[in-house]
Amino acid sequence: MSSDETTLSPATLAETLRAGGRVRVLDARNRDEADRWPLGGGDVETTHLSYMRFVQAQAREEVGDLADEFDDGERVVVVCGRGESSATVAAALREHGVDAVNLEDGMRGWARVYHSEELDADADGARVFQYQRPASGCLAYLVVSGDEAAVVDPLRLFADRYVEDARDRGATLRYAIDTHVHADHVSGVRDVAERSDATVVVPEGAADRGLAFDAELVDDGDELRVGDATLEAMHVPGHTTEMTAYRVGDLLLGGDLLFTEGVARPDLERGDEGAEEMARQLHRTLHERVLTLPDETVVAPGHYSDVAEPAEGGAYTATLGELRSRLEALSTDESAFVDYALSGMPPRPNNFEEIIEANLGRDAVDDEEAFELELGPNNCAAAAD
Repeated sequence: MSSDETTLSPATLAETLRAGGRVRVLDARNRDEADRWPLGGGDVETTHLSYMRFVQAQAREEVGDLADEFDDGERVVVVCGRGESSATVAAALREHGVDAVNLEDGMRGWARVYHSEELDADADGARVFQYQRPASGCLAYLVVSGDEAAVVDPLRLFADRYVEDARDRGATLRYAIDTHVHADHVSGVRDVAERSDATVVVPEGAADRGLAFDAELVDDGDELRVGDATLEAMHVPGHTTEMTAYRVGDLLLGGDLLFTEGVARPDLERGDEGAEEMARQLHRTLHERVLTLPDETVVAPGHYSDVAEPAEGGAYTATLGELRSRLEALSTDESAFVDYALSGMPPRPNNFEEIIEANLGRDAVDDEEAFELELGPNNCAAAAD
């Protein structure tokens, strides 16, 4: 909180939500925009009041009537896209006795919040850290063993962070790894490599999708050594054709394969026409490969949603045994699974086609363009169980 008690930093908001605090939000964006990308990640109660409606209330001198809706003494966090319109709304509400604060830099500021938690898993002796981006639910991982490290599914916006965090732990980044061609955020593998000695690693199947930059290609069963730890590549198609997870001891860095609250969506690579076959492929992958692993395998996914509950310690992980009992989709036959996967898909991620082109290296975007492209929720899962 700032000294004048009128603004709230996105980092402070994130800390409150992680601690289990309740947050009351007044969203001043247009309803469609607010519905597409709500502020979530914890116990959030949201009321919508578009800025246009607020301006109309001001013109009619009816702001007091709006303020009466928030007269219970509870703090209200006012949100908009950039923190400008919401600052005006918050100030007017304070004039009418409401404890209203403005979210600094709005949802753009929220999109820059990044937090890490160390995983509690037997990862071949390595320490593994999960990075969480609450604005989109994107997860990335830093694997540290001795004086070497690897980052898995890094975001371009935070490329410097991974390099610095590895250095702070006495390690140099050896690999920057993508599990697949992402459709919801701009990949940071090449940016991490530019800032370190890391080698860019992508699945072999990315070449078939038109990969346009140099990288080390991995196939099923290939191994990457990081210090004393081994990352074993595991081809797990279904979300995309090239999707590749990594086993590190009892930990499965699963990318967009299986989440703590659902399974991957099958339509982002081949569209509606190819979604059914990809869903069938995902069912085969889950039953013939993933569900044959031991129940104590810890699944560390590439995303989490607002309905996901973190494990003890704050990370979004679950054992395979827990997921077997939690997710009905894992026990259905192929036909029922396909119906489930195709019927529960949310809207596709914002600008997903442009993001895919950028991540294949076929379209160059600068840092600001990359940030704008990925604003919004990830939407890489089918409906959660």
